[in-house]
Amino acid sequence: MATTVNELRPPLPPFSRESAIEKIRLAEDGWNSRDPARVALAYSLDTRWRNRAEFAQGRDQAQAFLERKWRRELEYRLIKELWAFTENRIAVRYAYEWRDDSGNWFRSYGNENWEFGPDGLMVNRYACINDLPILEQERKFRWPMGRRPDEHPGLSELGL
Repeated sequence: MATTVNELRPPLPPFSRESAIEKIRLAEDGWNSRDPARVALAYSLDTRWRNRAEFAQGRDQAQAFLERKWRRELEYRLIKELWAFTENRIAVRYAYEWRDDSGNWFRSYGNENWEFGPDGLMVNRYACINDLPILEQERKFRWPMGRRPDEHPGLSELGL
């Protein structure tokens, strides 16, 4: 696991239920920023990803993936929720809403498996995602762009 000196990303493993939930919310907040350079800092220099049928090796490729993603997925809003955890692994379920450049809306559902190094950086990220076309009036994620407000319901509360 290649990282730079003193590069730590708390909370660090081993995870408790509370620290796993905190790690998930920090990841959600990062992705909702839609800032590829900021988000990429949560991953080890040699991180390995599978996202749908795309594979990324290393932080630079992960950042390039995010740049492409957010050029295509406009008005992106994401909610993540804990599914399970162990000492250095977290399983997450999530949903996000976005529109394409033609104004078509989607809700994408997925699961991710994360593995972390002792420094708290993610070394492996495996994502499975399905896209559901929705009408604009079916959207459930309507907060202003950026961080999901604390009072906004999560996936379970929304019945997703």
